[in-house]
Amino acid sequence: MTTLLGAHAVPPEYRGRADDYVSFVCDELIPAAAARKLADAVDAFCEGIGFSRDQTRRVFESAAAHGLRVKLHADQLSDTGGAALAAEFEALSADHLEYTSDAGVKAMAAAGTVAVLLPAAYYALRETQLPPIEALRKHGVAMAVASDLNPGTSPILSLRLAMNMACTLFRLTPEEALLGTTVNAATALGLSDRGRLETGLRADFAVWPIEHPAELCYWMGGFGPTRVYAGGREKLGA
Repeated sequence: MTTLLGAHAVPPEYRGRADDYVSFVCDELIPAAAARKLADAVDAFCEGIGFSRDQTRRVFESAAAHGLRVKLHADQLSDTGGAALAAEFEALSADHLEYTSDAGVKAMAAAGTVAVLLPAAYYALRETQLPPIEALRKHGVAMAVASDLNPGTSPILSLRLAMNMACTLFRLTPEEALLGTTVNAATALGLSDRGRLETGLRADFAVWPIEHPAELCYWMGGFGPTRVYAGGREKLGA
């Protein structure tokens, strides 16, 4: 899946004119990406330092009008109601969620929106507000785990380390972390043809030199997979 994250920050040339930039995203960027089939989904950053709920709603309405699914950076630094907004538009996923309320969690559950947990960003920013893990469990919201690899707030190269952090910092079980990087991760991307070892699905999998799946979360670095398959074909040198 290719995602257009046009509304992540206001560029310098639009400083002080956030609404004008949102208009550009909605009226020019999204239509062009959809027409050229350059994106499958549209993402945004709904936050005090990002875009307001109303601005994000405009972005999502434009995405829906052009047949694109939506995703959202939601409630990372404050409870802006981002999770509920994402659910309103049946978003594939909502990321971060540290400040999401119980109402937001319930809305995600009803919409089938996946909660994408990003423990490396939490760690790198030295955050103290944990995502509502127990509420997500209680209401049956699928939890994915991702690295959020970026040079600003999550300089992490290892998805396995993100799994470790999800267990140690967010108190996920190893089974939840494994589901979060396989089945639930595929669902968060709208990819129903992969994420599980099952006849008829796309064969994307890695072979690890371990005795128990929990070791993927336990060891902090030190080894990689011995074999990697993508689309049923072994990737040499992976």
